[in-house]
Amino acid sequence: MSIPLSRRHIARLTLGLAAAAALPAALRAQTALKPIKVGVLAGPQTPVMEIVKANAAREGLQIQIVEFTDIVQPNEALAAGDIDANSFQHIPLLEQQSKDRGYKFTVVGHTLLAPVGVYSKKIKSLADLPPGGKIAIPSDPSSAGRSLQLLQKEGVLKLKQGAGMLASAMTDIAENPRKVRIVELPAPQLPRALDDVDAAIISTIFAVPAGLQPGRDSIALEGTDSPYVNVIVVRTAEKDRPEFAKLVAAYRSPEVKKYLLDTFKGAVLPSW
Repeated sequence: MSIPLSRRHIARLTLGLAAAAALPAALRAQTALKPIKVGVLAGPQTPVMEIVKANAAREGLQIQIVEFTDIVQPNEALAAGDIDANSFQHIPLLEQQSKDRGYKFTVVGHTLLAPVGVYSKKIKSLADLPPGGKIAIPSDPSSAGRSLQLLQKEGVLKLKQGAGMLASAMTDIAENPRKVRIVELPAPQLPRALDDVDAAIISTIFAVPAGLQPGRDSIALEGTDSPYVNVIVVRTAEKDRPEFAKLVAAYRSPEVKKYLLDTFKGAVLPSW
């Protein structure tokens, strides 16, 4: 038996149905992704971010790429709120700038690595390094420490416990069984020094213009477990924004990996 509805019941039912219909729209509004600005250094990083931008757009995230010309500006702009994220730096640089300038930043994803490699015209492997052999490394403290960390990983020497990213050849070598001589030179001179030393540790920046391909010519190379892998960075207070998860996924994609491998021939490695 049906029960007739009063006008009051009908009105309540109508309002209830309208509210239920509006609920999905409200939820969509709450979860809609906001456009973001991402800072990069002008140069090779820009075409990489263009691929990321296209990937993100297909997932509903609009990215505006903002180019900078030096390694200070992207973090300053992020701290000031002029951009929402940046993608240009490795972890030691981030840690040093955060210590010096008081940034409150968080890493939300790893991206790529421009590896340093060991090159030689005289030996095929570091195992062939003769007693008393000479290895040239960059003279600036950050790059010198990075080189010594690579030599430790390859078993050439052992650093003192606690020697960090700024390890020094003068004070931080604990064991050097083959009495390897470390020669420090300005980084741009290292490719030209290969005739005079048994090996040299050269960054991608200077190896590639000298005709050296890291994946082909190095006898040892940093891996993507290196602390010098590049990262995507955001303000800590905003690290849980859904836009950043989409940004990281758009970066760590098959399209970006293929571009890095095809374009840079081992000079730049994807970290995933």
